[in-house]
Amino acid sequence: MEHVKQGLGAQRSQAGTQNNTGALIIVTVLFFMWGLLTSLNDVLIPHLRSIYTLTYVQAMLVQFCFFGAYAIVSLPAGMLIKRIGYQSGVVTGLLIAAAGCAMFYPASTGSYALFLVAFFILAAGITVLQVAANPYVTELGDPQTASSRLTLTQAFNSLGTTVAPTLGGILILSGTVLTVQQFDLLPAAEQLAYRAKEAAAVQGPYLALAATLVVLAVLFALAKLPKISHADDVQETRDGHKVSIWSHRHLVLGAVAIFLYVGGEVSIGSFLINFLGESHIAGLNAADAAHFVSYYWGGAMLGRFVGFAVMRYVSPGKTLAFNAAVVIALILVAVFASGHTAMWALIAVGLFNSIMFPTIFSMALNKLGAQTGQGSGILCMAIVGGAIVPFIQGFLADHMNLQLSFIVPALCYTFILYFGWKYASMYEAGTELK
Repeated sequence: MEHVKQGLGAQRSQAGTQNNTGALIIVTVLFFMWGLLTSLNDVLIPHLRSIYTLTYVQAMLVQFCFFGAYAIVSLPAGMLIKRIGYQSGVVTGLLIAAAGCAMFYPASTGSYALFLVAFFILAAGITVLQVAANPYVTELGDPQTASSRLTLTQAFNSLGTTVAPTLGGILILSGTVLTVQQFDLLPAAEQLAYRAKEAAAVQGPYLALAATLVVLAVLFALAKLPKISHADDVQETRDGHKVSIWSHRHLVLGAVAIFLYVGGEVSIGSFLINFLGESHIAGLNAADAAHFVSYYWGGAMLGRFVGFAVMRYVSPGKTLAFNAAVVIALILVAVFASGHTAMWALIAVGLFNSIMFPTIFSMALNKLGAQTGQGSGILCMAIVGGAIVPFIQGFLADHMNLQLSFIVPALCYTFILYFGWKYASMYEAGTELK
Protein backbone atom coordinates (compact mmCIF):
# COMPACT_ATOMS: atom_id res chain seq x y z
CA MET A 1 0.00 0.00 0.00
CA GLU A 2 1.41 3.39 -0.94
CA HIS A 3 2.14 5.96 1.72
CA VAL A 4 -0.01 9.05 1.52
CA LYS A 5 1.07 12.42 2.84
CA GLN A 6 -1.68 14.59 4.25
CA GLY A 7 -0.68 17.92 2.77
CA LEU A 8 2.29 18.55 0.53
CA GLY A 9 3.71 21.25 2.79
CA ALA A 10 5.05 18.89 5.45
CA GLN A 11 8.64 19.98 4.94
CA ARG A 12 8.08 23.55 4.01
CA SER A 13 11.15 25.61 4.90
CA GLN A 14 11.93 29.28 4.71
CA ALA A 15 15.50 28.25 3.96
CA GLY A 16 14.54 26.70 0.63
CA THR A 17 14.56 30.01 -1.21
CA GLN A 18 17.44 31.63 0.63
CA ASN A 19 21.18 31.53 0.29
CA ASN A 20 22.17 29.26 3.17
CA THR A 21 25.94 29.63 2.93
CA GLY A 22 26.13 31.87 6.01
CA ALA A 23 24.00 29.51 8.07
CA LEU A 24 26.15 26.54 7.04
CA ILE A 25 29.33 28.37 8.05
CA ILE A 26 27.94 29.17 11.51
CA VAL A 27 26.71 25.62 12.09
CA THR A 28 30.04 24.23 10.87
CA VAL A 29 31.78 26.01 13.77
CA LEU A 30 29.61 23.96 16.12
CA PHE A 31 30.65 20.74 14.41
CA PHE A 32 34.29 21.71 14.94
CA MET A 33 33.78 22.38 18.64
CA TRP A 34 32.01 19.16 19.52
CA GLY A 35 34.60 17.22 17.51
CA LEU A 36 37.33 18.85 19.60
CA LEU A 37 35.55 18.07 22.88
CA THR A 38 34.77 14.46 21.95
CA SER A 39 38.29 13.64 20.74
CA LEU A 40 39.90 15.02 23.89
CA ASN A 41 38.48 11.94 25.62
CA ASP A 42 41.08 9.85 23.78
CA VAL A 43 43.80 11.84 25.56
CA LEU A 44 42.09 11.92 28.95
CA ILE A 45 41.44 8.16 29.11
CA PRO A 46 45.12 7.11 29.33
CA HIS A 47 45.81 10.17 31.50
CA LEU A 48 43.12 9.28 34.06
CA ARG A 49 44.03 5.60 33.80
CA SER A 50 47.56 6.50 34.89
CA ILE A 51 46.46 8.85 37.69
CA TYR A 52 43.91 6.51 39.26
CA THR A 53 45.60 3.21 38.29
CA LEU A 54 42.51 1.95 36.46
CA THR A 55 41.85 -1.24 34.52
CA TYR A 56 40.75 -0.90 30.88
CA VAL A 57 37.12 -1.47 31.85
CA GLN A 58 37.32 1.20 34.58
CA ALA A 59 38.96 3.64 32.16
CA MET A 60 36.17 3.02 29.63
CA LEU A 61 33.69 4.42 32.17
CA VAL A 62 34.71 7.77 30.65
CA GLN A 63 33.16 6.79 27.32
CA PHE A 64 30.32 4.98 29.10
CA CYS A 65 29.29 8.19 30.89
CA PHE A 66 30.02 10.43 27.91
CA PHE A 67 28.13 8.46 25.28
CA GLY A 68 25.61 7.13 27.77
CA ALA A 69 24.28 10.68 27.88
CA TYR A 70 23.06 10.23 24.31
CA ALA A 71 20.73 7.41 25.38
CA ILE A 72 19.28 9.47 28.23
CA VAL A 73 19.21 12.96 26.72
CA SER A 74 18.47 12.46 22.98
CA LEU A 75 14.69 11.97 23.11
CA PRO A 76 14.11 14.77 25.67
CA ALA A 77 16.39 16.95 23.51
CA GLY A 78 14.23 16.20 20.48
CA MET A 79 11.11 17.28 22.39
CA LEU A 80 12.89 20.40 23.66
CA ILE A 81 13.95 21.41 20.15
CA LYS A 82 10.44 20.82 18.84
CA ARG A 83 9.25 23.25 21.51
CA ILE A 84 11.90 26.00 21.32
CA GLY A 85 13.28 25.59 17.79
CA TYR A 86 16.62 24.57 16.30
CA GLN A 87 18.47 27.82 16.98
CA SER A 88 17.45 28.07 20.65
CA GLY A 89 18.20 24.37 21.00
CA VAL A 90 21.76 24.93 19.85
CA VAL A 91 22.22 27.80 22.32
CA THR A 92 20.91 25.59 25.14
CA GLY A 93 23.26 22.79 24.16
CA LEU A 94 26.26 25.13 24.12
CA LEU A 95 25.51 26.42 27.61
CA ILE A 96 25.06 22.92 29.05
CA ALA A 97 28.35 21.83 27.45
CA ALA A 98 30.06 24.90 28.92
CA ALA A 99 28.80 23.91 32.38
CA GLY A 100 30.24 20.42 31.86
CA CYS A 101 33.64 21.85 30.92
CA ALA A 102 33.59 24.12 33.99
CA MET A 103 32.91 21.03 36.13
CA PHE A 104 36.40 19.74 35.31
CA TYR A 105 37.84 22.35 37.69
CA PRO A 106 36.30 20.93 40.90
CA ALA A 107 36.65 17.38 39.51
CA SER A 108 40.42 17.78 39.29
CA THR A 109 40.57 18.28 43.07
CA GLY A 110 38.37 15.29 43.84
CA SER A 111 37.82 11.70 42.79
CA TYR A 112 37.49 9.87 39.50
CA ALA A 113 33.70 9.83 40.03
CA LEU A 114 33.56 13.64 39.78
CA PHE A 115 35.30 13.46 36.41
CA LEU A 116 32.64 11.01 35.24
CA VAL A 117 29.87 13.42 36.31
CA ALA A 118 31.59 16.24 34.38
CA PHE A 119 31.84 14.02 31.28
CA PHE A 120 28.12 13.25 31.49
CA ILE A 121 27.10 16.93 31.74
CA LEU A 122 29.42 17.89 28.88
CA ALA A 123 28.01 15.09 26.72
CA ALA A 124 24.43 16.11 27.57
CA GLY A 125 25.12 19.52 26.03
CA ILE A 126 26.75 17.98 22.95
CA THR A 127 23.75 15.67 22.57
CA VAL A 128 21.41 18.65 22.35
CA LEU A 129 23.74 20.16 19.74
CA GLN A 130 23.74 16.94 17.72
CA VAL A 131 19.96 16.58 17.77
CA ALA A 132 19.54 20.19 16.59
CA ALA A 133 22.43 20.64 14.16
CA ASN A 134 22.44 17.41 12.12
CA PRO A 135 18.86 17.69 10.79
CA TYR A 136 19.35 21.46 10.46
CA VAL A 137 22.15 20.84 7.95
CA THR A 138 20.14 18.25 6.01
CA GLU A 139 17.33 20.80 5.58
CA LEU A 140 19.55 23.68 4.40
CA GLY A 141 19.33 22.88 0.72
CA ASP A 142 18.44 20.23 -1.86
CA PRO A 143 17.45 16.90 -0.24
CA GLN A 144 19.34 15.05 -3.00
CA THR A 145 22.65 16.50 -1.78
CA ALA A 146 21.93 16.17 1.97
CA SER A 147 24.53 13.40 2.43
CA SER A 148 27.13 15.47 0.62
CA ARG A 149 26.32 18.61 2.64
CA LEU A 150 26.36 16.84 6.00
CA THR A 151 29.63 15.15 5.02
CA LEU A 152 31.17 18.58 4.38
CA THR A 153 30.16 19.94 7.79
CA GLN A 154 31.30 16.70 9.42
CA ALA A 155 34.70 17.28 7.79
CA PHE A 156 35.11 20.28 10.08
CA ASN A 157 33.96 18.10 12.97
CA SER A 158 36.92 15.92 12.02
CA LEU A 159 39.18 18.98 12.00
CA GLY A 160 38.29 19.37 15.69
CA THR A 161 38.96 15.70 16.37
CA THR A 162 42.29 16.00 14.54
CA VAL A 163 43.50 19.04 16.49
CA ALA A 164 42.38 17.76 19.91
CA PRO A 165 44.79 14.84 20.47
CA THR A 166 47.88 16.85 19.58
CA LEU A 167 46.67 19.82 21.64
CA GLY A 168 45.77 17.54 24.54
CA GLY A 169 49.12 15.78 24.29
CA ILE A 170 50.91 19.11 24.68
CA LEU A 171 48.69 20.58 27.41
CA ILE A 172 47.72 17.48 29.39
CA LEU A 173 50.16 14.64 28.70
CA SER A 174 53.40 16.63 28.67
CA GLY A 175 54.16 15.93 32.36
CA THR A 176 56.03 12.97 33.80
CA VAL A 177 53.84 9.88 33.59
CA LEU A 178 54.63 7.14 36.09
CA THR A 179 54.03 3.46 35.46
CA VAL A 180 51.88 1.52 37.93
CA GLN A 181 55.01 0.00 39.42
CA GLN A 182 56.71 3.39 39.86
CA PHE A 183 53.55 4.86 41.38
CA ASP A 184 53.25 1.99 43.87
CA LEU A 185 56.81 2.63 45.10
CA LEU A 186 55.98 6.21 46.13
CA PRO A 187 55.03 7.04 49.75
CA ALA A 188 51.31 7.67 50.29
CA ALA A 189 51.78 11.44 50.57
CA GLU A 190 53.70 11.59 47.29
CA GLN A 191 51.06 9.46 45.58
CA LEU A 192 48.40 11.99 46.56
CA ALA A 193 50.57 14.90 45.42
CA TYR A 194 51.24 13.20 42.07
CA ARG A 195 47.55 12.53 41.48
CA ALA A 196 46.62 16.13 42.37
CA LYS A 197 49.30 17.57 40.07
CA GLU A 198 48.36 15.40 37.09
CA ALA A 199 44.61 15.90 37.61
CA ALA A 200 45.11 19.68 37.74
CA ALA A 201 46.60 19.57 34.22
CA VAL A 202 43.07 19.49 32.80
CA GLN A 203 41.87 22.64 34.61
CA GLY A 204 43.24 25.31 32.28
CA PRO A 205 42.26 23.67 28.95
CA TYR A 206 38.71 22.90 30.04
CA LEU A 207 38.08 26.31 31.61
CA ALA A 208 39.21 27.87 28.31
CA LEU A 209 36.81 25.58 26.46
CA ALA A 210 33.96 26.55 28.81
CA ALA A 211 34.56 30.25 28.09
CA THR A 212 34.68 29.58 24.33
CA LEU A 213 31.36 27.72 24.42
CA VAL A 214 29.67 30.57 26.30
CA VAL A 215 30.91 33.06 23.69
CA LEU A 216 29.63 30.81 20.90
CA ALA A 217 26.24 30.56 22.62
CA VAL A 218 25.94 34.35 22.72
CA LEU A 219 26.99 34.73 19.08
CA PHE A 220 24.64 31.97 17.95
CA ALA A 221 21.74 33.52 19.87
CA LEU A 222 22.33 36.85 18.11
CA ALA A 223 22.82 35.38 14.61
CA LYS A 224 20.04 35.70 12.03
CA LEU A 225 19.56 32.17 10.75
CA PRO A 226 16.87 30.72 8.48
CA LYS A 227 14.14 28.98 10.43
CA ILE A 228 13.48 25.33 9.69
CA SER A 229 10.11 23.96 10.66
CA HIS A 230 7.81 21.03 9.97
CA ALA A 231 4.07 21.37 10.30
CA ASP A 232 3.07 19.72 13.58
CA ASP A 233 -0.46 19.02 12.42
CA VAL A 234 0.65 17.10 9.34
CA GLN A 235 1.10 13.39 9.92
CA GLU A 236 2.11 10.59 7.60
CA THR A 237 -0.79 8.19 7.23
CA ARG A 238 -1.57 4.81 5.72
CA ASP A 239 -5.22 3.93 5.13
CA GLY A 240 -6.23 6.88 7.29
CA HIS A 241 -4.12 5.80 10.27
CA LYS A 242 -1.09 7.59 11.67
CA VAL A 243 2.18 5.92 10.69
CA SER A 244 4.59 5.17 13.54
CA ILE A 245 8.13 6.49 13.28
CA TRP A 246 9.29 2.89 13.81
CA SER A 247 7.56 1.78 10.60
CA HIS A 248 10.34 3.41 8.57
CA ARG A 249 12.66 0.46 8.00
CA HIS A 250 15.56 2.59 6.80
CA LEU A 251 15.42 4.66 10.01
CA VAL A 252 15.46 1.56 12.23
CA LEU A 253 18.38 -0.02 10.36
CA GLY A 254 20.11 3.36 10.31
CA ALA A 255 19.82 3.62 14.09
CA VAL A 256 21.47 0.21 14.49
CA ALA A 257 24.19 1.28 12.04
CA ILE A 258 24.80 4.53 13.97
CA PHE A 259 25.02 2.55 17.25
CA LEU A 260 27.64 0.19 15.82
CA TYR A 261 29.54 2.81 13.82
CA VAL A 262 29.99 5.22 16.73
CA GLY A 263 30.83 2.30 18.98
CA GLY A 264 33.52 1.05 16.59
CA GLU A 265 35.00 4.48 15.86
CA VAL A 266 35.11 5.55 19.51
CA SER A 267 36.48 2.18 20.63
CA ILE A 268 39.41 2.40 18.22
CA GLY A 269 40.20 5.99 19.22
CA SER A 270 39.92 5.17 22.93
CA PHE A 271 42.44 2.34 22.81
CA LEU A 272 44.76 3.74 20.15
CA ILE A 273 47.24 5.40 22.53
CA ASN A 274 47.54 2.21 24.58
CA PHE A 275 47.79 0.13 21.39
CA LEU A 276 50.67 2.25 20.10
CA GLY A 277 52.34 1.87 23.50
CA GLU A 278 52.53 -1.93 23.12
CA SER A 279 56.17 -3.02 22.73
CA HIS A 280 55.45 -5.22 19.68
CA ILE A 281 53.53 -2.42 17.92
CA ALA A 282 55.37 0.91 18.34
CA GLY A 283 56.43 1.21 22.01
CA LEU A 284 55.46 4.89 22.15
CA ASN A 285 54.85 6.88 25.34
CA ALA A 286 51.43 8.49 25.76
CA ALA A 287 52.46 12.00 24.67
CA ASP A 288 54.08 10.77 21.44
CA ALA A 289 51.23 8.36 20.70
CA ALA A 290 48.73 11.24 21.00
CA HIS A 291 50.18 12.78 17.84
CA PHE A 292 49.35 9.61 15.92
CA VAL A 293 45.79 9.72 17.21
CA SER A 294 45.61 13.04 15.36
CA TYR A 295 46.51 11.15 12.18
CA TYR A 296 43.62 8.77 12.82
CA TRP A 297 41.12 11.64 13.10
CA GLY A 298 42.93 13.62 10.40
CA GLY A 299 42.30 10.78 7.97
CA ALA A 300 38.59 11.10 8.73
CA MET A 301 38.78 14.82 7.99
CA LEU A 302 40.55 14.29 4.65
CA GLY A 303 38.15 11.53 3.70
CA ARG A 304 35.12 13.72 4.38
CA PHE A 305 36.33 16.44 2.04
CA VAL A 306 36.87 13.77 -0.63
CA GLY A 307 33.53 12.17 0.18
CA PHE A 308 31.76 15.54 -0.16
CA ALA A 309 32.76 15.58 -3.83
CA VAL A 310 32.47 11.85 -4.55
CA MET A 311 28.94 11.44 -3.22
CA ARG A 312 27.60 14.12 -5.51
CA TYR A 313 28.05 11.51 -8.23
CA VAL A 314 28.31 8.10 -6.52
CA SER A 315 25.57 6.35 -4.57
CA PRO A 316 25.92 7.02 -0.80
CA GLY A 317 24.92 3.43 -0.04
CA LYS A 318 27.60 1.92 -2.30
CA THR A 319 30.22 4.34 -0.94
CA LEU A 320 29.29 3.36 2.62
CA ALA A 321 29.50 -0.38 1.83
CA PHE A 322 32.88 -0.02 0.13
CA ASN A 323 34.36 1.95 3.02
CA ALA A 324 33.05 -0.53 5.59
CA ALA A 325 34.64 -3.44 3.72
CA VAL A 326 38.02 -1.67 3.65
CA VAL A 327 37.79 -0.85 7.38
CA ILE A 328 37.14 -4.50 8.25
CA ALA A 329 40.23 -5.52 6.27
CA LEU A 330 42.40 -2.87 7.95
CA ILE A 331 41.31 -3.86 11.46
CA LEU A 332 42.07 -7.52 10.74
CA VAL A 333 45.57 -6.51 9.62
CA ALA A 334 46.00 -4.57 12.88
CA VAL A 335 44.83 -7.57 14.91
CA PHE A 336 47.04 -10.20 13.28
CA ALA A 337 50.11 -8.20 12.23
CA SER A 338 52.67 -6.34 14.36
CA GLY A 339 55.02 -3.34 14.25
CA HIS A 340 54.39 -0.48 11.85
CA THR A 341 52.14 -2.62 9.65
CA ALA A 342 49.60 -3.05 12.47
CA MET A 343 50.10 0.53 13.64
CA TRP A 344 49.40 2.20 10.28
CA ALA A 345 46.60 -0.20 9.38
CA LEU A 346 44.66 0.88 12.48
CA ILE A 347 45.43 4.56 11.94
CA ALA A 348 44.25 4.26 8.31
CA VAL A 349 40.80 3.20 9.52
CA GLY A 350 40.10 6.89 10.16
CA LEU A 351 40.33 7.69 6.43
CA PHE A 352 37.56 5.22 5.58
CA ASN A 353 35.47 6.06 8.64
CA SER A 354 35.19 9.53 7.18
CA ILE A 355 31.86 9.46 5.37
CA MET A 356 30.11 6.88 7.52
CA PHE A 357 28.32 8.90 10.21
CA PRO A 358 26.92 11.67 7.98
CA THR A 359 26.00 9.18 5.26
CA ILE A 360 24.16 6.82 7.61
CA PHE A 361 22.48 9.78 9.32
CA SER A 362 21.19 11.43 6.15
CA MET A 363 20.09 8.12 4.57
CA ALA A 364 18.18 7.20 7.72
CA LEU A 365 16.37 10.58 7.78
CA ASN A 366 15.51 10.51 4.08
CA LYS A 367 11.82 11.25 3.38
CA LEU A 368 10.74 11.36 7.03
CA GLY A 369 9.02 14.70 6.54
CA ALA A 370 7.31 15.93 9.69
CA GLN A 371 8.95 13.09 11.62
CA THR A 372 12.48 14.30 10.82
CA GLY A 373 13.07 15.80 14.28
CA GLN A 374 11.82 12.66 16.02
CA GLY A 375 13.98 10.52 13.74
CA SER A 376 17.01 12.65 14.55
CA GLY A 377 16.40 12.10 18.25
CA ILE A 378 16.34 8.33 17.72
CA LEU A 379 19.55 8.40 15.70
CA CYS A 380 21.30 10.57 18.29
CA MET A 381 20.12 8.21 21.02
CA ALA A 382 21.81 5.41 19.06
CA ILE A 383 25.14 7.19 19.57
CA VAL A 384 25.09 5.39 22.94
CA GLY A 385 27.03 2.75 21.02
CA GLY A 386 30.06 4.84 21.92
CA ALA A 387 29.39 3.88 25.56
CA ILE A 388 28.68 0.18 25.08
CA VAL A 389 31.18 -1.02 22.46
CA PRO A 390 34.35 0.39 24.13
CA PHE A 391 33.17 -1.16 27.39
CA ILE A 392 32.92 -4.58 25.71
CA GLN A 393 36.34 -4.14 24.09
CA GLY A 394 37.79 -3.07 27.45
CA PHE A 395 36.49 -6.28 29.02
CA LEU A 396 38.17 -8.36 26.32
CA ALA A 397 41.38 -6.33 26.61
CA ASP A 398 41.51 -7.05 30.36
CA HIS A 399 40.76 -10.76 29.97
CA MET A 400 42.49 -11.58 26.66
CA ASN A 401 44.85 -8.97 25.25
CA LEU A 402 44.52 -5.49 23.79
CA GLN A 403 45.38 -6.39 20.20
CA LEU A 404 42.83 -9.22 19.88
CA SER A 405 40.13 -7.03 21.45
CA PHE A 406 39.94 -4.99 18.20
CA ILE A 407 37.87 -7.86 16.79
CA VAL A 408 34.95 -6.10 18.53
CA PRO A 409 34.92 -2.99 16.28
CA ALA A 410 35.58 -5.19 13.22
CA LEU A 411 32.30 -7.00 13.94
CA CYS A 412 30.50 -3.66 14.21
CA TYR A 413 31.49 -2.68 10.68
CA THR A 414 30.02 -5.87 9.20
CA PHE A 415 26.50 -4.56 9.85
CA ILE A 416 27.42 -1.18 8.33
CA LEU A 417 28.56 -3.03 5.20
CA TYR A 418 25.16 -4.76 5.12
CA PHE A 419 23.22 -1.52 5.65
CA GLY A 420 25.07 0.33 2.89
CA TRP A 421 24.62 -2.47 0.39
CA LYS A 422 20.95 -2.99 1.31
CA TYR A 423 20.21 0.71 1.00
CA ALA A 424 22.02 0.99 -2.33
CA SER A 425 20.31 -2.02 -3.86
CA MET A 426 16.75 -1.40 -2.67
CA TYR A 427 15.95 2.02 -1.24
CA GLU A 428 17.67 3.97 -3.99
CA ALA A 429 15.71 1.86 -6.51
CA GLY A 430 12.55 3.42 -5.08
CA THR A 431 11.44 0.52 -2.88
CA GLU A 432 11.21 0.22 0.90
CA LEU A 433 13.97 -1.57 2.79
CA LYS A 434 12.90 -5.10 3.77
